[in-house]
Amino acid sequence: MTVYLRPIPRLGLPRPAEAHPLAGSDTAWFTEVECLSRDAAPQIVPAHEVDPTDLRRLSAARAPVAGLTLNVPRLMGIVNVTPDSFSDGGDFARHETAIAHGERLAADGADILDIGGESTRPGSDAVPEDEELRRTAPVISALRERLPTPISIDTRKAAVGRAALDAGADMLNDVAAFTYDPAMAELADERMAPVCLMHAQGDPKTMQQAPSYDDVLLDVYDFLAERVAVAETAGIPRERVVVDPGIGFGKTVEHNLALLARLSLFHGLGCALLLGASRKRFIGTIGGGDAAKQRVPGSLAVALAGAMHGAHIIRVHDVAETRQALALWTATTTGRFA
Repeated sequence: MTVYLRPIPRLGLPRPAEAHPLAGSDTAWFTEVECLSRDAAPQIVPAHEVDPTDLRRLSAARAPVAGLTLNVPRLMGIVNVTPDSFSDGGDFARHETAIAHGERLAADGADILDIGGESTRPGSDAVPEDEELRRTAPVISALRERLPTPISIDTRKAAVGRAALDAGADMLNDVAAFTYDPAMAELADERMAPVCLMHAQGDPKTMQQAPSYDDVLLDVYDFLAERVAVAETAGIPRERVVVDPGIGFGKTVEHNLALLARLSLFHGLGCALLLGASRKRFIGTIGGGDAAKQRVPGSLAVALAGAMHGAHIIRVHDVAETRQALALWTATTTGRFA
């Protein structure tokens, strides 16, 4: 029977002497671990009863990603160079507006910029490789000339990823986790680039039609564990891998909530953890907001919940608002203002 270990996150004071940092977090910690399996009811055990190797994986600081230390949550600002994104409806489809938006997000406090040229909203069609490349590479090149901020390319295609790295990108963000284009793994190894591997059930065109799982939490965990193993086989060390459970990608509202409620489980993979839930439909379903731009308050709430669970990178549209929320969250949970 496979047992999955989830550190139970805690915040604030007093912090017991026996507490362990949550995946290297300066703020979140744990003293207990929830043991999950497919065959038995969950059990909670003291952290000191966990195998020392497993405990180190749950508590150890993660290696820097694109030069960013991960002891505090880092914000990934979204730049969609697309005419049909669910969140901003083509606001930044022109190169000039995309570049200006990237500069604005960096000024607002984005730690990394994620440039995407293919919408992966539910029902969207694949974008031809040459068109995706035309949309993204010039924007990355211009931003690299103007900003020191690390840049990620959001793509499933190795040719697009290669052009992005050549233009100055620092990281690959593959929403298909090497399943769409296996050459992405070869590229990440060749260029020694960090890579984010995301879970999705199905492709964007059909993924929301009837998503189903035996156990969404454990199924997504097992998928990501398998993809991390693929990365390691390709020569990419775990230290350069970021994992993303793929909120909203082939998942119902209930699936999303199950993942968010036990998000800290994914620290068991020993990788940095990315959460991307900004402005997604489930936020409007629960909190109201038919239009994506009306879901900013709910997106902030989810971002803070992710930070509590030790998410290392939080991918957002609204950088300034999230930065302020995180600053207050940190100050009020630690009693310190840096």
